[in-house]
Amino acid sequence: MNSYGQRVLENVIELNKDQLEFIQAVREVIDSLTAVLAENPLYEQNAILERLVIPERVIIFQVPWLDQAGKTQVDKGYRIQSNSAIGPYKGGLRFHPSVNLSILKFLGFEQIFKNSLTTLPMGGAKGGSNFDPKGRSDMDVMRFCQSFMRELYRHVGPDCDVPAGDIGVGSREIGYLFGQYKRIVNVHEGVLTGKNMNWGGSLIRPQATGYGNVYFMREMLKTRDESIDGKIAVISGAGNVAQYTAKKINELGGKVVTLSDSKGAIYDPDGIDDEKLEFVMELKNIRRGHIEEYAKKFTTAKYFPNTKPWMLAPIAHLVLPSATQNELDLDDAKALVAAGCICVSEGANMPSTPEAVEYFTQNNLLFGPSKAANAGGVATSGLEMSQNSMRISWTFEEVDDRLQKIMARIHYSCIEAAKRYGMPGNYVAGANIAGFKKVADAMIDQGI
Repeated sequence: MNSYGQRVLENVIELNKDQLEFIQAVREVIDSLTAVLAENPLYEQNAILERLVIPERVIIFQVPWLDQAGKTQVDKGYRIQSNSAIGPYKGGLRFHPSVNLSILKFLGFEQIFKNSLTTLPMGGAKGGSNFDPKGRSDMDVMRFCQSFMRELYRHVGPDCDVPAGDIGVGSREIGYLFGQYKRIVNVHEGVLTGKNMNWGGSLIRPQATGYGNVYFMREMLKTRDESIDGKIAVISGAGNVAQYTAKKINELGGKVVTLSDSKGAIYDPDGIDDEKLEFVMELKNIRRGHIEEYAKKFTTAKYFPNTKPWMLAPIAHLVLPSATQNELDLDDAKALVAAGCICVSEGANMPSTPEAVEYFTQNNLLFGPSKAANAGGVATSGLEMSQNSMRISWTFEEVDDRLQKIMARIHYSCIEAAKRYGMPGNYVAGANIAGFKKVADAMIDQGI
């Protein structure tokens, strides 16, 4: 590691000892930048790393709300505005009990480089709350979202900060948040993305992260004259990202054999075809049930409680972790390599531990890091922002075509950056370098 990078990393560790996810994300990026930092002393002279590892703004606020029983509840709200060098802050809102400052700082830090890779003018941000919408009535969720927006509205806007959805924040939550924002500011504007189509949303947005991840995987496989057709795919998660990842894998001729949620995982050797996937979508999106019900509905499948999907399939050519951070560890990686894995593409944010990533790399697997592979979601959010600004709506085919081209450009940027700095085929380094250079150069241009 470059001495400048090492000094900054040590300072981050010293000042954020309890923020393990944030430290992990910073370490990965700085570790990739050794040659870049050595080549350009302006980055150190302008304290670029020091400015990147400290968010431009951290907003923490209380969210008091009345539940359906008339009892006052209080949750924490956050918005981390990480960097705005190349555009307005852009990043999702996550409502989940695990949400804390470390997780949101890591996500906001990653978002800087992810958004940069899309080539769209978007800065990095993240936010959310420890509120858990699971099992809550629509009335509870609405009241929470309205209280959350009563503070957040002060810090967001179409040319300032444009939040989107994430874990626990789907079209229902986006609707309640937008409705409250509109009441307060008395303006109908593109302050949020992930909206429903009939009031400013974009086609492909629900599918974008999953579809984009598969498009990125397809580009990686092309470099070795491989394709998705005929391959067995192992996917974690059962939410939006996992659902549309599975749908696109099916469309391109692959066979998906696993899905999971917080309670366990299912393995279906016959494949989770589109008919079975429709059941999963109804189960998770409407009834908000658990994946265990899949095995009760389809006798070809087996359910494994308190289990991740990585060791369930005896053959696993393609691996697409699509649930949450650090869900795939070294033991999982060893099992997947033994099962014949040739390509891993991350749909979730930082789902593989550093040890797992190293093992995949040592075994010559294609590995697509999340900041590149799952950038399709925020890229399509950017396209939604463009449509809102122009007061138009593109067709499904137009948005999908733009998404495919964006993912191909991201893949090319990663390949070229890694090659330029002597690490051919290293997508982790390539993504970090390409994302960093655009933001760092913009920061230098704009002065202190």
